[in-house]
Amino acid sequence: MVQKVYDVKGMTCAHCVQAVSSELSGLPGVEDVQVDLPSGQVTVTSEQPLDRSAVAAAVDEAGYELVGGERQ
Repeated sequence: MVQKVYDVKGMTCAHCVQAVSSELSGLPGVEDVQVDLPSGQVTVTSEQPLDRSAVAAAVDEAGYELVGGERQ
């Protein structure tokens, strides 16, 4: 399992959390998505490393913006 932390800009409510979680959970190999709303950090656990552009596209589809680099 691989766990990465991403910063997402624009989330302000529970609906935001649900939208981002739903889109990221739909990516192939994603096992778990945890969103910390106050910090804007999203932790994604997946079977294999995810392509950052795929993560960015999923976040964009939810209506938000992936910012900064990823952390472990």
